[in-house]
Amino acid sequence: MENKEPDAYASQLASQMRKGYLTYCVLLVCRKKPVYSSDIIKRLHEADMMVVEGTIYPLLARLQRDGLLAHEWQESEQGPPRKYYRCTEFGDEVRERLAGHVDELHKTLTQLKKGEL
Repeated sequence: MENKEPDAYASQLASQMRKGYLTYCVLLVCRKKPVYSSDIIKRLHEADMMVVEGTIYPLLARLQRDGLLAHEWQESEQGPPRKYYRCTEFGDEVRERLAGHVDELHKTLTQLKKGEL
């Protein structure tokens, strides 16, 4: 087995966990009203979810292809029209079901950390 640095290994695992939560986080950001992609990134950063454009744009395209997000064009005072994303009905349903899984996982992790399991 390779000799790995604990910090590097933990960082790699944390990155994988963030990727797993990213779809859920995007659905949360887009749930109430249409949101511009830069604002999605900004909201995620404000919540300490580090994400870059190279990650978010392919994810937005996939979520749209899969029917979880839809987009609409809105005029912009700063240039060309902008694409705003919003959850579809299917996206809302998926988000609600994911919420239950996330809550259950959080409960399990909390119990494990407290030594209750």
